[in-house]
Parts: sequence; C-alpha cells; structure tokens
Amino acid sequence: MSPNSGEWRGRRVCVAGAGVSGRAAARVLAERGAAVTVVEGRDGDEQRAYAAELAALGIEVRLGDGDTLPEGTELVVISPGWRPDAPLPAAAAAAGIEIYGEVELAWRLRPEGAAPWLAITGTDGKTTVVRMLARMLEAAGHDALAVGNVGTPIVEAVLEKHDVLAVELSSYQLHWSSTLAPAAATVLNLAPDHLDWHGSMEEYAAAKAKIFAPGTVAVCNDDDPGAAALAGGAAERVGFTLEVPRPGQLGVVEELLVDRAFTGDPRREAAELAALADVRPFAPHNVANALAAAALARAFGVPAEAVRDGLRAFVPDPHRIQHVAEVGGVTYVNDSKATQPHAAAASLAAYEPIVWIAGGLLKGLDVDDLVRSCAGRLRGAVLLGRDRARIAEALARHAPDVPVVDVPETDTGAMDRVVNEAAALARPGDTVLLAPVGASFDMFANYPARGEAFIAAVERLARDENGHGGSGEPG
Repeated sequence: MSPNSGEWRGRRVCVAGAGVSGRAAARVLAERGAAVTVVEGRDGDEQRAYAAELAALGIEVRLGDGDTLPEGTELVVISPGWRPDAPLPAAAAAAGIEIYGEVELAWRLRPEGAAPWLAITGTDGKTTVVRMLARMLEAAGHDALAVGNVGTPIVEAVLEKHDVLAVELSSYQLHWSSTLAPAAATVLNLAPDHLDWHGSMEEYAAAKAKIFAPGTVAVCNDDDPGAAALAGGAAERVGFTLEVPRPGQLGVVEELLVDRAFTGDPRREAAELAALADVRPFAPHNVANALAAAALARAFGVPAEAVRDGLRAFVPDPHRIQHVAEVGGVTYVNDSKATQPHAAAASLAAYEPIVWIAGGLLKGLDVDDLVRSCAGRLRGAVLLGRDRARIAEALARHAPDVPVVDVPETDTGAMDRVVNEAAALARPGDTVLLAPVGASFDMFANYPARGEAFIAAVERLARDENGHGGSGEPG
C-alpha cells in the first residue's frame, strides 16, 4: 500500500497504545486521511496531555480502556509491548482484522526510493550495535539514522530523506511484522528472554528469525549456533567470529579486526578493519558487537577505513560495562543493563577476579548455568533485590567457597551498603562489577536509575577513601 495513494483515506484504524511510537503512528495515519482511534489503558495527567494534542489533529483517544476494540475497526496498529493474548489483539485476530506492528506499518509506508534498512536484533547488544553501525555509515559519508528502539520513531524516519537506516528491532516488534525485508540483517545472539511474553523459547526464536527475509544478506554470529541457525538457507550469508576468520567471515587476527567476506577474493585476501584497541569499552562481547556492525556496514559498501573511524567515533551508552572509578586499587564497573543471564555472563567473562553485585527480578529465568560458568572468577558476591535468594542458592551449589553478603534493604541508602560491602570483600586488582542479572523494577524505576545509584555510591566511597589510595575520578 503506497503512502501516497488514497488507500488510507477513510480507513478506520485503531492504534493500540499512546506511547511515543503509537502517537507517531496515529499522526502519520491521520495525515493520510485515516480515521484513527487511539486506545490506551492508562489515564493519568501525561496521557491526558497526549490525548489533547492528538485530538487537535482530529484523532479520537480513549483513555482508561486498553481492552475494547473500537467498533468498525478495519486495521489495528499495535505498540510493541502488547502481548498477542491481550484482549484487544485477541479480539482483532478472532474477527479476522489485520494487525500491524509499528515496524510493519513503517515498512509499508516507505515511499518509492526509500532508504534501505540495515536491521539488528538479538537478546543483547542491539543498541550498541545500531549506534556503532550508524557511526560507521556516517564515517563513510552517508546520511544515516539510527531508529527503532532508539531515536526518531521509525514511522516518521521512513518518510524523511536518508541514505540508509540502522534499525534496532525487538522480538516484540518482529512478532507483529510480516513483509519486512531489510537489505542486510543480523541476530546478534539468542538466549532465553521475554518468555513470559512469547510463551516459549521456540516462539521467541521464531520472532527473531523474521528479520531474515528472502534477499536479505544474513549476518550470522558463528560463535552462537542457535542465533546463526535462524538464518536458515539464506541466499547470501556472512559470518562473524571472535576466532581467526575463514573465507566468508569477519573475525580477529592477533590485535586486529579482519574482513574475509567483503574482499575481491575472500579465499586469498583479507581487509584490516580496525584494532582491538578501537573497540570501547573493551570486552569480548563488545568485540563481537563491533564485528556485527562492521559486517552490516560492509554489506552496504562501507570501506574498511570508515569501519575504523566509526568505531573511534562511537561513544558508549552509559550503564553498559561502564568504568566508574578506581578506589583503593579496585576497579568499579557499572553494567546495570545486564538484566538477564546471557548479558551478565558476557560481562562477568570480561573481568577477573570479581566481586559481583547481583539481584533484582529474575522473571523466572534460571541462573545455575551462569553461576557455574563464572564461579572460578568470583572473589565474593553482594546480593540485593527481590530474587537475591535464588542467586544465593545457585552460589551455594556451584561456588560454595565464595563469600556472599545479603543486603535486604530496599530504601534509597541500600546501594551505599551494597558498595561498601563489596569494597570490604575486594582486594587491589579486583573488579567490583554491577551485573545484576535481574530487572530493576523491584527497587528502582529502571536500569539507568539503578546504575546511577551505583555510580553515586561509588563516588561517595571514593570521597570517603580520599587519601587512602582511591583516585575518586569517574572513568
């Protein structure tokens, strides 16, 4: 359906959800003449302000009822957080009404000659890779924009003039997509997550696999067989690995990132892309992120030197293996974004010895394999949050000699005690690592709030230790 045809005019569309993406979808559809009704389960001051803005554009907004499908609806455009078994999408499906996710809508709204998409999904690393990729594309002189879960709503971005879009896609967004066909795409990794939403690991993986369409260059993590298998029999496949690359792969040779896929003769030629030192912050999983971004960039024709320049220009987001300070010879690292076992395992693999700060909401995920894999790296552990007892039990099974401190407090001063207990366990040369493995909502508004609390507590520790060997300077 062309965005410039008259096919939207008069079409009755229900937009489910009045978040950023839902409001953007409603505005774009109303501009094209659709009769739009936005439904939103919340009804607070913020939602009422949004409703007034949309009403001024002729868009009906129903607050306080996210379950009822408006009468006469011909199409539902659904925000990514809505589960398929929620009353509204379930009612639409039962009535045979088509459901688009915001990404599917954006794909169908693209005008002729629109920017191609380079798309990224995976359990971890999506935002880092999409930002690395955008920097590489810009270094090559392209007008590139990072979109999806970051930056401009994608339904607006596709209507702007750009050379290329770097698109971050969640499993939720992919679930509601059907015709999406990026120029190149990757599934960075695959581990259990969001199973409460998808219902099973099989459904989660199936949603991720939708990123690979016929004609899409499939960029595969050859160190993660589960993720790589989702590309199926892709006509064009490129791998990335932390090992020495074979023909058709990007990988690591000594201290260099090397391309043996996008060269004149991959069997005999390799292109030097960047140095390991250009990857910041340095950790094995972040090297994999850089290789994935490089493969997508090279699939779009980006020269090797722009990969290097883009990595050097990349500024890491906070709360992702973020160096905070060195105090008394101990390094403090904030990886509050590590909210499930796969992410925490990658963070724990980057340091040794570690005093591990962990806890929060585990969302039913098992931590035994994680604790078993990192037991030999642990100096100690400090546990907080609602599900800390489950982590303590796993430590008792797999690391019985590791001292564990339980912090039951949930007030605003809890993180100070956590950091002080960790400092007491640590020795010079150790790393105190906040890699919580659980979500933050039991104690904090979100994972950035948890990370900021950790940073502030470390800074207070540094001030207290001033004159006793601590630098107190944030990294």
